[in-house]
Amino acid sequence: MINNKKIAVILPAYNAALTLQKTFNEIPHDIVDDIILTDDASKDKTVEIAHKLNIHTIIHQSNKGYGANQKTCYKAALDRGADIVIMLHPDYQYSPKLLSAMVCMLISGHYDGVIASRILGKGALAGGMPLYKYIANRGLTFIQNILLNYKLSEYHTGYRGWTKELLQSLPFETYSNDFIFDNQMMAQAIYHNFRIGEISCPTKYFKEASSINLKRSIIYGLGVLKTSVEYRLNKLISMSNKRYKK
Repeated sequence: MINNKKIAVILPAYNAALTLQKTFNEIPHDIVDDIILTDDASKDKTVEIAHKLNIHTIIHQSNKGYGANQKTCYKAALDRGADIVIMLHPDYQYSPKLLSAMVCMLISGHYDGVIASRILGKGALAGGMPLYKYIANRGLTFIQNILLNYKLSEYHTGYRGWTKELLQSLPFETYSNDFIFDNQMMAQAIYHNFRIGEISCPTKYFKEASSINLKRSIIYGLGVLKTSVEYRLNKLISMSNKRYKK
């Protein structure tokens, strides 16, 4: 807890047995009040390890998707009284040691959301991000910054944090159950004038770290473009999409 704010870390997990312990060990437990893991029907020992670590664990009996996993995580964090929620992938691709910095940004009163960017600095390629993913990330981000009239170094990181007020204001239950969930949420946060900050974050690409294949990457990229165009249209003209209604 910092400044009387309850800090929750959510871990959307799928087959994270080989990396969960490492991720957990580097979480700054001195400031974190609650750790919540939602297991999306993993086929390994993710749940068993989570229980051994005394992590509050929610189990999906069937695989519902990355977005659905986050919905469960966020709802649980709010129900358990979180004021600040940090979403961290338990695949050890991002550094849990940056949690303290992200929390401090959110409790400062300057930001409602914060992302840990792999693109700021030279963390992405140095950490092993495939070149085609780096190029796609930069290209999509360039287009998104134009359409969303915002300026972020990337929109695609899996390490982000939010205030309770933002989470309670956005209809995240209506978002996609797939990977595009993150982009829909960011577009909504910007649309509703929430303030988003960034920090630089090193990343690690290795065999055990989660990653979507080329086909899923293409589907994701098309979804990003659709989300950004939808945002711009709703800024220009009145549309019926309920996500864009205050």
